[in-house]
Amino acid sequence: MDTEAQPTERDRSSRLSDAEEISDTGGREDRSRFALVSRTAAWLPGGRITLTLLLCLLFLLLLSNFVVQPFQIPSGSMEKGLRVGDRVLVNKLAYRFGAEPRRGDVVVFDGTGYFGDADYIKRVVGVGGDHVVCCDKEGWIEVNGRSVDESTFLYPGDTPSSVPFDVVVPPSALFVLGDHRSRSSDSRDHLGSPGGGMIPVDDVIGRADWILWPAGHFTRLHRPASYARVPAAVEGASEPTTAVGAHG
Repeated sequence: MDTEAQPTERDRSSRLSDAEEISDTGGREDRSRFALVSRTAAWLPGGRITLTLLLCLLFLLLLSNFVVQPFQIPSGSMEKGLRVGDRVLVNKLAYRFGAEPRRGDVVVFDGTGYFGDADYIKRVVGVGGDHVVCCDKEGWIEVNGRSVDESTFLYPGDTPSSVPFDVVVPPSALFVLGDHRSRSSDSRDHLGSPGGGMIPVDDVIGRADWILWPAGHFTRLHRPASYARVPAAVEGASEPTTAVGAHG
């Protein structure tokens, strides 16, 4: 004997009514959203085209403020890799979730109060706690006792620095240099200024990851392998014996 309860006519009618009510509710919501878009478009000159353009602009503004931002290279201080007029894409999320700038990164930062009232792009040579010296007996910059071969990105004919310096980078700060050392105004030139030529990590806008333009120069920017061999800073490193800055 089949003991399974059989739906009555009323049960079936009730289910059908519920389904119709849900469907009607969803339909009303869809129509409401569609009507809102239509009313907004009707209010704007140009209608839906203008609305689409405004939404695209809003998306780009949010993207530029919080995710990525294009940056035009204003000078030759980062040649040979970055030329005047190149446009790079700056990753603004690179250091937002606990990550810190690393030696060799190319960063864009706000130089207000340190370098000048503008944004700058330089390469990170030393991070908080690092002991940075120029130069060793081979003529290379030395970080935490390890010589760094910068020949793969230095401007041809440039030396790592034309004058000596010996600094310990404060916590949460960066020591930065341009790749075209003879044309770069960088941390070396501001050792006697407020902040000692160091850039607060909080003032870093982001990391330059790509050259976008011109098309023939399109490439990804990589962290040079030479920095990977630099040992970690020794806690409580001794103060530098000299702190000489120079134009370069």
